[in-house]
Amino acid sequence: MTRTRKALFFTALLGTLALVTTSTQAATGTEAVTPQHGLAMHGEPKYPKGFSHFDYVNPDAPKGGTLKLSVYANGYDSFNPFDIKGIAAAGITTYLYDTLLESSADEPFSEYGLIAESVETPEDRSYVVFNLRKEARFQDGQPITAEDVKFTFETLVTKGHPFYRNYYADVADVVVEGPRRIRFDFKETTNRELPLILGQMPILPAHYWKDREFGKNGLTPPVGSGPYRISDFEAGRSITYERVKDYWAKDLGVRKGRFNFDHIRYDYYSDDNVALEAFKAGNFDFRLESSAKNWATAYTGPKFDDGSIVKESIEHHRPAGMQGFAFNTRRAVFSDPTVRRALAYAFDFEWANENLFYGQYTRTDSYFENSDLASSGLPTGRELEILEPFRKQLPEEVFTQEYTPPSTAGQQGLRQNLRKALELLRSAGYAIEDGKMINQETGEPLAFEMLLFQKSFERVVLPFKKNLARLGIDMSLRVVDSNQYVQRVRNFDFDMIVQSIPESDSPGNEQREYWYSSNVNVTGSRNYMGVNDPVVDKLVDMIIQAPSREELVYRVRALDRVLLHGYYVIPQWHLTSDRVAYWNKLERPKMTPKNGFDLNNWWIKP
Repeated sequence: MTRTRKALFFTALLGTLALVTTSTQAATGTEAVTPQHGLAMHGEPKYPKGFSHFDYVNPDAPKGGTLKLSVYANGYDSFNPFDIKGIAAAGITTYLYDTLLESSADEPFSEYGLIAESVETPEDRSYVVFNLRKEARFQDGQPITAEDVKFTFETLVTKGHPFYRNYYADVADVVVEGPRRIRFDFKETTNRELPLILGQMPILPAHYWKDREFGKNGLTPPVGSGPYRISDFEAGRSITYERVKDYWAKDLGVRKGRFNFDHIRYDYYSDDNVALEAFKAGNFDFRLESSAKNWATAYTGPKFDDGSIVKESIEHHRPAGMQGFAFNTRRAVFSDPTVRRALAYAFDFEWANENLFYGQYTRTDSYFENSDLASSGLPTGRELEILEPFRKQLPEEVFTQEYTPPSTAGQQGLRQNLRKALELLRSAGYAIEDGKMINQETGEPLAFEMLLFQKSFERVVLPFKKNLARLGIDMSLRVVDSNQYVQRVRNFDFDMIVQSIPESDSPGNEQREYWYSSNVNVTGSRNYMGVNDPVVDKLVDMIIQAPSREELVYRVRALDRVLLHGYYVIPQWHLTSDRVAYWNKLERPKMTPKNGFDLNNWWIKP
């Protein structure tokens, strides 16, 4: 996942000497801090100072050609990805804006200088100083200064998406110490992630926005600092980026061998089946397939047989996160965790995997699936120590029962699962009357709406609906266009959705956005399920404050276990590879990092 981060700054004696190479003093004046070329969450970064390129790129990749891509959505109406209003065009953040630091894809969480030549932070990480490169430029030729960094931070937390206010919540002060030197001071000295998440902040030009209203730029192409600029667009239908030939950072180690296409064009499709056929006809060059049925049946024909189109699964080792049917617990119908637990017994994953997905998927049973962060078995050792102070606030099952999603494997199958669901619903105060599941206290039937924007997902939902009907539960299905879907989800105007919650190999401040009680009613927050639990809040804080990788793993596993026993989702499935198809004019590096492939490291054959 792309991680945007928190920050604070400090005043200085060095003035214009931004790119320091000697030690500076910490706020206390007692600790010497040496500028570093890179920073790791825990331990030391992999790549040395002055490294020429990342191991997983081809530094000699040729530049040129046009990469044509598709977007499955009902258009866009904004070039501002940082504002909650509107739908931003694809690719804006990646291609238009550089960040202070750049993450590597083959480490858990390390970053290296991009706009910032060096970074200074003490052992307790109570502050961070970024020293900016003198050559760093916006696309209009103006230098990137510390004032631009301060402007960006203040704009994002006051006018940007609510996400930024949560992400940067621990920043206490921001001080410009010189034209190319800026300092962030932190409220907490136990949040080791803050310098890194500030490093991933995309930097905006203060001079460009000086006479413009941040949330009302519409479809006026903005000035960026990144490797591409907007060259052409058809509002809501397509957008084309052109490579900046004199891009200021093109020879840096964090950029060498990357961003090789002269042009990148996105075309929008409102129907994914139409998009698939357009790909096979050569209208665009690359497709990441999300449908198991398509992968098994649709990628055939002469162009595949003769090698014109390449089909392959590219293995990755990144956390798979959680995809599932997500309950909106703000709704009265889903306020009881016993009801949520009961409904999970009506989803027959084994049937779906065999009959719909051609056996391609593995059942998900963790929010941090496919990583060492996932909980398993019963809590023991250090993980038990972390959970023990919360025992009275947690369900006893957290300590006594391993979480496993309901399965229909075995002789009893779905019939036995529906019996279990009925037993749980009765314990929650429901009973069947005239074929309907009725709340005995309120007299209300157990009924809800599933909101979708992908019509192709109906084939997954309809068997689930049928199984629920056998319990007297009425699930209606509503499919809306992608723009309406986004707006309804932002305003929590849904009962149930299919939601993916991505996770990185180094969870941190973004967990507040997912789980914090304070975000339950914040429009646009990613606390989709309405999690409102003081234990979860405390565990998130502990994750952010983890002093070592080992301790981080234990604390994440504890959070994972508590979330699973909260029954906020009905887990679905995951893959440990990416299903891709592309026209053979494209080439990719021989090495794939643990985070998986990155199209921005590919190139077009000369």
